[in-house]
Amino acid sequence: MKALKLILIVFATFLVSNTVSAQEQKTVQTAVIKTAIYCDHCKHCETCGDKFNQKLIKEKGVQMVVLDEKAMTIKVTYNSKKTDLNKIKLAISKLGYDADDVKAEAVAYEGLDDCCKKG
Repeated sequence: MKALKLILIVFATFLVSNTVSAQEQKTVQTAVIKTAIYCDHCKHCETCGDKFNQKLIKEKGVQMVVLDEKAMTIKVTYNSKKTDLNKIKLAISKLGYDADDVKAEAVAYEGLDDCCKKG
């Protein structure tokens, strides 16, 4: 009887730990956000790549940012308990870039280098 109790306790502990682990994994999400990048060196220029890497990574909950200037996308990995996709899109718009359906803030857009603006 004691052995059966011990097996049940171990099994219950295993189930609870797997459930918690699965829930923790779901909090980290990745999204690909469509943007508009017009120069061929955006990853390396100060107003594009550096801004995305330095500014967005400082946003609460953002864990990783990958800019793909050829596909005109920004891949963002974030903790959904600390932020949400809309907040990230707003942060991108404040840098002067469109983020899916969120348009770039006009003042921030005007601050970009000419090569980074629509020709």
